[in-house]
Amino acid sequence: MLVSTPIGNLGDMSTRAVAALRAASMVLCEDTRVSAHLFRHFSIGARTMALHDHNEESRLPEVLALLHAGALVALISDAGTPLVSDPGYRLVRAVIEAGLPVSAVPGANAAVMALTLSGLPPHPYYFHGFLPPRQAARLAVLRQLRGAEQAGFNATLAFYESPHRAGETLADMASIFGARPAALARELTKKFEEVRRGLLPDLAALYATEAPRGEVTLLVGPAPAEAAGAAELDALLVTALRTQSVREAAAGIAAATGLPRKQVYARALELAGRD
Repeated sequence: MLVSTPIGNLGDMSTRAVAALRAASMVLCEDTRVSAHLFRHFSIGARTMALHDHNEESRLPEVLALLHAGALVALISDAGTPLVSDPGYRLVRAVIEAGLPVSAVPGANAAVMALTLSGLPPHPYYFHGFLPPRQAARLAVLRQLRGAEQAGFNATLAFYESPHRAGETLADMASIFGARPAALARELTKKFEEVRRGLLPDLAALYATEAPRGEVTLLVGPAPAEAAGAAELDALLVTALRTQSVREAAAGIAAATGLPRKQVYARALELAGRD
């Protein structure tokens, strides 16, 4: 059973989550020292076992043996929903492949909460998790996302980031995405919860010299509609006309580029007439 825990405020722990952990034969914890505080607060006396990125694979036989023997095993992360930028995916896949049931107790998630507070379009959204810590790799990932946007992908982007890298990550985002609306949410559900909203360059400047405190979630608004240039439009139409009718090609490309449908259709007729 995957059991969600609070992301900061212990008042967000559900009664169902408490009951599930109290009933568990074994609770797999990302860090048993962190979980001990939660267990003391809610008087949970279940046995615990550490399961994290470095030992998840080696723990699988032992956990599967417990499940096959009829034990009720729960998985929690240090905070929030298990598997979401936390360990557990390999375990869940192994349990499913073994033909055993998997259930979950839903709860807090920092990315979803930050999204709802950001003032940015809530759907569709794309959750990436943590970006690479090294700048070259981070820029490569951001360029891939920008390339996907240029190919038609459009969504609010959500990332987790460590506070000491937030400023440089925002600067990298500004260099790739430009002056796009964004938000930085920190310390969600805690005493000093804060959401800063603004354009990417402004947020990058704000945190350039002083890192935000606490856990950080970054949101970047979707790409603005971009008009395709004449050469790009022709390239798209030529490709589409190889497998589609003029009407189908024009409709699809007009929707993807934001150009007027009549304009695209007229150009598609011209290109089709050349063949």
